[in-house]
Amino acid sequence: MQLVLFGLGFILFIGLILAHEWGHLVAARRAGVKVKEFGLGFPPRATSRKLKSGMVLSLNWLPLGGFVRLKGEHSYDDRPGSFGAARLKSKVKILLAGVAANLAIGLVLLTILAATGLPTIFDKSSAGQDQFNIARDSKLVKTYVYVQDIQPGSPAAQAGLVDQDVIESVATASQTRVVSSTDQLRQATMAFGGQKVMITIKHKNKQEVLRANLLSPAIVKSSLNSNQPKGYLGVVTTDIQVRRSTWSAPIVAVGLTGQLAELTAKGIWHAIQGLGSTVAGGISRNHIARENGQTEASSQTGGPVAVAAILWSSGALGINFVVMVIAVVSLTLALINALPIPALDGGRLFIILLFKLIKRPLKPSTEDRIHGTRMTVLLVLFALITIVDVKRFF
Repeated sequence: MQLVLFGLGFILFIGLILAHEWGHLVAARRAGVKVKEFGLGFPPRATSRKLKSGMVLSLNWLPLGGFVRLKGEHSYDDRPGSFGAARLKSKVKILLAGVAANLAIGLVLLTILAATGLPTIFDKSSAGQDQFNIARDSKLVKTYVYVQDIQPGSPAAQAGLVDQDVIESVATASQTRVVSSTDQLRQATMAFGGQKVMITIKHKNKQEVLRANLLSPAIVKSSLNSNQPKGYLGVVTTDIQVRRSTWSAPIVAVGLTGQLAELTAKGIWHAIQGLGSTVAGGISRNHIARENGQTEASSQTGGPVAVAAILWSSGALGINFVVMVIAVVSLTLALINALPIPALDGGRLFIILLFKLIKRPLKPSTEDRIHGTRMTVLLVLFALITIVDVKRFF
């Protein structure tokens, strides 16, 4: 089942890219700008097909997203049907249409989840604020006790528990305790300390029963005064709640979108600060500052590899979690593409508005250099993020 949900998540992720580029395509056609190519991935081209309209559909080898190639994308191109000849208002709509498409998809998905079962992905302890909901219209549907870490050599490790398992119950030969929170798991293992127990879990969306010998109260108590305190089971868990709303579902979607935008912006700022520390540490030969900067920057970034890894983990919890990941990715794509980053839509719009503001024509040579730099930045960022993701998840 996990593999099926992962496949569904991957298809939905591709759908986000196609929807983003479809937004550009629709806006361009409405503005009278001819679309020459609609591509998934970046060149070199793997395969293509030319439609009767003259537009080329292409599948490309580099998994960097997608693109829409318009007629006359240079500002100096004044031919009819070219992007360069379009009015400024039309250019703004074309460049931001992909952002609007991803924003709309994210809001729709969050609204559906809020009405059917919305996972709680952050709280005050992890993000400094509780996830948005309307308390009087929020019903707790289920809580997952999610395994985050296993102590080496602990009863949990010996029993075969691994990260991302979900603990459902702990039982002895005479008593069973259903576990629906980390606190209940702590109470159960404390009550059964020193005994042989059966632990019912969900591993990769399949129910399994594991056997463990819990540590005795004496061993746990004596370890508290050492450098390596031990738990009865030796597992670190977190509670993931699923809540459902009725009339407030659209409001919850909008409120959560605002929170995600804020958290994403903070993450980008931390990444920039980390990059700055890395550069400064390299120049000053301060290895600690450089390593701390690298850790900070890399922890705030993620590419296709990270998305795939997170989708795989979410597939073990159910379809609601997979859809939640897709919704968050869609909103993140909307926000990042709106920023004035050279490689993205917002960066291109920024250049157009800047030269319009200073009332200077954008020379062909200057524009060519800008476009070349944009592509170089995109390729370098993709390579660096992919390397970081591979080291992080594998």
